[in-house]
Amino acid sequence: MKKKVCEWPLFLKRVIKVTGFALVGFIQLPGVELVSSALAQTTTQNSKANKAPQVKQKPVVQKSKQAGLQVKNGSLTQPAKSMSLNPELFKQIEGAPNNQDIANLDYRIQRGCLRRSYNEESLPANLGLDDPSLSDFFKSQTQGFFDRMRGDCIPYALALGSRNRFESLSIMNGPIQDAKTEIWTFTPSAAGSFLIQQDYLRDESKRFTEIQLPLSDVLYDPKKVGDKLPVELVWELNSVIKQIYPEENNALENTNSVVRLIVDFGDKERWAQIWAAEIIDPASGEVFSSAFWVERNDIPGGFYTASGESIERTFWTNPLSYRRISRGVGSVRASSKKAAAPKNGTPVAAPKQRYRTHMGIDYSAPKGTPVFSVATGKVVHLGYSGAFGNLIIIEHPGNYRTYYAHLSGYNVELQVGNEVRRGLEIGYVGSTGRSTGPHLHFELRKDGVYVDPYASKTQLDLWNMRDSDSGLLTREILLLGTPVVN
Repeated sequence: MKKKVCEWPLFLKRVIKVTGFALVGFIQLPGVELVSSALAQTTTQNSKANKAPQVKQKPVVQKSKQAGLQVKNGSLTQPAKSMSLNPELFKQIEGAPNNQDIANLDYRIQRGCLRRSYNEESLPANLGLDDPSLSDFFKSQTQGFFDRMRGDCIPYALALGSRNRFESLSIMNGPIQDAKTEIWTFTPSAAGSFLIQQDYLRDESKRFTEIQLPLSDVLYDPKKVGDKLPVELVWELNSVIKQIYPEENNALENTNSVVRLIVDFGDKERWAQIWAAEIIDPASGEVFSSAFWVERNDIPGGFYTASGESIERTFWTNPLSYRRISRGVGSVRASSKKAAAPKNGTPVAAPKQRYRTHMGIDYSAPKGTPVFSVATGKVVHLGYSGAFGNLIIIEHPGNYRTYYAHLSGYNVELQVGNEVRRGLEIGYVGSTGRSTGPHLHFELRKDGVYVDPYASKTQLDLWNMRDSDSGLLTREILLLGTPVVN
């Protein structure tokens, strides 16, 4: 669907499916109705329902509008009873560049809350955007917006591309998220002008639930997290948090820091989804790091940090909870024949060694280790396949396929044609087919051609910010993130 002026954003219109689960431990937020009666009835009758992939007979388009959420009164301002997380431990503070952002220098996000002044209609210029046409468009469209301002500052999220090219700008009518909140997003149009999309939080609020979990539970105790989230979201959440918190710190479990989640628990027609995850110090309410989900129509969605950095590459190379790479792409010996013993003292020439190309990544793991789908897609192959042994192939939007080989077994609920969500347990490590020991052989293919996901030069649209995605991210940062105050 093409973008239109004043129309709801594309990321709010999508086809999604969900497995069953139990709703436990959600937090009711003031001023926003969070959980509808329909969601309250989506409980499972047995624990296996969490793993059951759903077979969807006919796609259903879910048209809805995004909602921002307000943190429960006092939930982040109460005095801490234990040690708070030291901000110095976090090298990746919101909006601050780091040495790992080299591949993403062409895209970055600035976020803040600009103090109000008499020339609010000149906000783009005040943010350093030297574009007269953008300034004129902004002034003409926001004549009534600033009349509805609340608070002393204007929250904004500005995305810039290569050579400071303007990508998107989202603004909010004050650092308060409730039924009166408005978020306006400006993006360049293909025709050389600009587009504006307006979000009013009063129009939608029932799909989202805010949950706060101890950081130590998310990192080290998935069973406790599993009491509050569908099983596939536990794997996804653990992967997100491990990527946005500093690995050099080994004392996080001794802090009372929390993970604030915005979750859509879904229904029988759409998948459950984490839309925002933030690591917060509850004593001060400071957000140390965060990640936001961007839903896309033509390729799988992805998680991005508030600074615009994609963390998707790790997801697409993480089919195991436990993993050790034993072999990557290269040549492996195709024959194990040894030179024959000499006869009558006459040396015999050694047989010419043959090699075959090894395409894929081998992850060493004990037999029976669970294997997870790295992205949402459809099962197109499940069964024995020669050298691959027991093989599962999942097809993903954008002509991508992932291969999971040498399995010892499959999820008993899985069948060809099932649409499975990222994080679903699809099989178990084995040593079937042409295998020298228990391991998972994993491949990622684009248009049938193998892609090495670990190659530094591999830059797929799966984990790059595209022009059409920029407005989605800046809008979500303001809609779902903890408000920034000046």
